Amino acid sequence: MVSVDVYRPAAREQLRVVGAAVGVAVYQDKDSNDPLALVRGAMKHAQETGYDTLMIDTAGRLHIDDELMTELERIKAETKPIEVLFVADAMTGQDAVRSAEVFHERVGITGVVLTKMDGDARGGAALSIKQVIGQPVKFVGVGEKYDAIEPFYPDRIAQRILGMGDVLTLIEEVQGKINEEEAQEQLLKMTRNQFTLEDFRNQLGQFKKLGSMSKLMKMLPEQMTGGLSLSDEQSAEVDQQMKKTEAIIDSMTKLERNNYTVLNASRKTRIAGGSGSTIGEVNQLLRQYEQMRKMMAQMNKGGLLGGLGKKMMGGLAGGLGGMLGGGGGGMGGLGGLLGNGGASEDFDNGYEETKDSLSKKLKKKKRHKKRK
Repeated sequence: MVSVDVYRPAAREQLRVVGAAVGVAVYQDKDSNDPLALVRGAMKHAQETGYDTLMIDTAGRLHIDDELMTELERIKAETKPIEVLFVADAMTGQDAVRSAEVFHERVGITGVVLTKMDGDARGGAALSIKQVIGQPVKFVGVGEKYDAIEPFYPDRIAQRILGMGDVLTLIEEVQGKINEEEAQEQLLKMTRNQFTLEDFRNQLGQFKKLGSMSKLMKMLPEQMTGGLSLSDEQSAEVDQQMKKTEAIIDSMTKLERNNYTVLNASRKTRIAGGSGSTIGEVNQLLRQYEQMRKMMAQMNKGGLLGGLGKKMMGGLAGGLGGMLGGGGGGMGGLGGLLGNGGASEDFDNGYEETKDSLSKKLKKKKRHKKRK
């Protein structure tokens, strides 16, 4: 990669840091502030060192800035790129469409990267850009981390726009970032009512890998969320509460995490001091944990833990929401919001059947490990 953004302070250094983090080489020439000279040097370096791909990160610009647009035309003429990707901010709506149209007229765009799709924008700009310039949206950005970029799937964006969520992407996120064997073990513990604070802490760690709560809620259909969304402030509040919950559980001994009934007043005082919280917050967490166990026991009796589809996800999210929310105030409504209660014929496949299936899978994996 090479950055030719010589206008924004530390822009080239920023790309160097990103490249180091993801393991991609970045060409730098600190003695030059000429975009064309940087491009020529990067192309020569790539050819001499055997790289078959060079990604040129140009400076951000408005389509009305004629001088910078001319610079872009010269860079394209110099490099003759295979791809010219226009990075558009989904939050700008129709302004992004107008910018894309002018860029396409002057430079020739082969594709679009739509960023900030994890924000409030549902992606209507994607449809308009495709219609106006006739070039496809190839990727969408769904966060600020290095792995927060996804291939663009038109049908999934259409579902988001219509309020139908994007469950397929959510499933792919879960499959790619959640340890399947650990998840199955935790599910089996839930069916046996053996879910401990240790398990809950592990579940929090896995849940955090999926991203912010607001991002996950956008992937769920409106019929599951009641049309409610989280603001950035509310999402940050949930993330902060998750950290506090983890700190409280981390301050417990292994015995206390696996058997919460041993927690007396002196132990709670020690835990509060070690986690930077209050005794009231420790008690609140324990009350919510007990409520969660009761909810799982009720689901267990009704066979709801036998279904691994919508009800399983809804019930877990409901328990998580209750644990994080502190009851009535703050984010406490998430419990009722995502855990829709009630049985579902489509997903209630029977508790005993699922428990036996999971037991067989886990035993088979353990036997396989022993043979290894």
